[in-house]
Amino acid sequence: MDNVLNKARAGQNALEQLANAIPGFSGYREKELRRDTDRIQREFLASRLQECKKALDGAANAASRLAALEAINDIETARKRLDKVAARIRYADRGYAGFFDAIKVKEDVLDRVYQFDLELLSGVDAVRTAAQTAAGDPSGVREMILALDALDGRLAGREAMLSGIQ
Repeated sequence: MDNVLNKARAGQNALEQLANAIPGFSGYREKELRRDTDRIQREFLASRLQECKKALDGAANAASRLAALEAINDIETARKRLDKVAARIRYADRGYAGFFDAIKVKEDVLDRVYQFDLELLSGVDAVRTAAQTAAGDPSGVREMILALDALDGRLAGREAMLSGIQ
């Protein structure tokens, strides 16, 4: 995933490279490039989470065959939390600060946010692993809910970083 930023830099056309040579403009372009690659990463993570719905469908089928009503409730809870966390990742703040905004987002903070988003992959993978377990065993859905809650908590840290609290 770290190669996304390097690929984006390397893929610039001649006009973009020329614009980067303008004093003051290159910093602006670099920030925009970082924001765009961060958005691409977050979109990737959100889509990987959405893939877990197939596992939840399998768990729902298994639970309905076993007539496990409590498991079906857990599956619906997991589905709602999955949608919530995926939306939080997909639509997270890009780190944009307007000219007159009280809180400015500096490049070092954007770098930290970019790194933070790279590290979210481990949380997404934990949810995916739990979803695969839940597909075969409906009782594993609770593990998936815990992994989703942990990922949701990490997203709060990202928001704090961008708002200048952290």
